[in-house]
Amino acid sequence: MDLLWVECCGELCESAVRERLQVARRVFFSFSHDDDIWRANQVRNANVVAGPHLAGFFDHSEYEVARKAGKDGIQRMILSHLKDTTVTVVLIGAKTANRAWVKYEIKQSIARKNGLLGIYIHHLKDPNKRCSSRGVKPAVPKGVDFPVYDWDKDLDRLRKAIEAAGKRADALRAAK
Repeated sequence: MDLLWVECCGELCESAVRERLQVARRVFFSFSHDDDIWRANQVRNANVVAGPHLAGFFDHSEYEVARKAGKDGIQRMILSHLKDTTVTVVLIGAKTANRAWVKYEIKQSIARKNGLLGIYIHHLKDPNKRCSSRGVKPAVPKGVDFPVYDWDKDLDRLRKAIEAAGKRADALRAAK
C-alpha cells in the first residue's frame, strides 16, 4: 500500500496523514437472513457503507442461488464475502444467536482475526410494522472482544464502533 506523506514541521509525518484520512474498513454483516433481512437493510441503508458488495451484504438472489447449491454453496458465498474484510458486524435479532450460519460466520470471522461488533436490531420494525423480542448476544470464545449496543441510527457512533473493531483486528493481526 502506498502511503501519502505530508510535511509537518519540516519533516514528513505519517501520523499527520493518518489523523486526517479515515481509512475505509471492509465490513461483513452477519444476521439471520430469514428473520431479519428487513431490519438488517435498515442498518445497511443508513449510508454508512458504500454499496452491498463493499459492505459484505449479499442480495436475496445470490443467497437463493447459494441455498440451492446446499451447504457448500452457502459456505462458499460466506467465505467470498468475508474475503478482505477486517470487521464483522453481527446484527442481533430475536433468533440470531441460534442460527447455524451466523455461528459459522462468527467462527470464520474469528479465524480471520476480524474485529467483532454486535448491534441489536430487534426494536426495528419489520414489513408488517412489528418489532421483535430482544435476542441473546451470540456466544464467542473467552477472550474474544465482542462489544454490543442497540441500533440508534447514530451514524457517527457506528463509524467509530466499526473503526474500533478494525483497530482490534489490526492488533490481532500484528501480534500473529
